[in-house]
Amino acid sequence: MRKVWLGLLTLLALALTGCGYNTIQSQDEQVKAGWSEVLNQYQRRADLVPNLVNTVKGYASHEREVLTQVTEARARVGAIQASPELINDPEAFARFQAAQQQLTSSLTRLLAVSENYPQLKADAGFRDLQAQLEGTENRIAIARNRYIQAVQGFNVTVRSFPSNLTAMAFGYKEKPNFTVANEPGIAKPPQIEFGGAPAPASRSPN
Repeated sequence: MRKVWLGLLTLLALALTGCGYNTIQSQDEQVKAGWSEVLNQYQRRADLVPNLVNTVKGYASHEREVLTQVTEARARVGAIQASPELINDPEAFARFQAAQQQLTSSLTRLLAVSENYPQLKADAGFRDLQAQLEGTENRIAIARNRYIQAVQGFNVTVRSFPSNLTAMAFGYKEKPNFTVANEPGIAKPPQIEFGGAPAPASRSPN
C-alpha cells in the first residue's frame, strides 16, 4: 500500500511539473522579490523628502506652493498600505502607482525651483541630498524594470496552455504591472546639475 501511495505521489509531482506548477511558483517568488525591492527604493526616496523640504525652506520659504505639494504628495504615498498583497489588487496597485508618480512630479518641480536660488544650490547639505535623490531615482528605475520583467514572465505563464489550467486550479491570476504610459518616467530620473557656479553677489555702488 505504501508503494502505491509513493507511486501516486510521484505521478502527481510529474503532472504538476509538466503543467507548469513549479514554474509558476518560481516566477511568483521572483515577482515578490522584485516588488520588495521596488518598495525599499521608494521608501528610501520618501525618507529623503523631509530633509530636502526643510533645506529648501531655509533658503526659499516663500515657495510655499511647491513645498506644500511635495509634503502632501509624500503624505499620500505614506497613506497607502504597500503590503505584498497589493500586487494582487489592480485597483490598489493603480492608486500606489499614481501616488508615486505624483511625488516624482512634485520633486521635479522642487528641484527646478532650486535653480533660482544660487545660495541654496551652493549649500553642501542640499547638494548631498540632491546626490542621494539622484542615486535613489536610478535605483527605483532599475527595481521597477526588474519587477516589470518578472511580472511579464509570470503573466505569460498563467495565460499559456497548459500552465493556465494549473494557474486556475491553484488560484493564480495575472498581476498588475506598471503601465506603458509611465515608461518615460522609469527611464528618465530627475536630472541634477552640479556644474553651475553660484551667481556673484551684486555690489553696492560706490
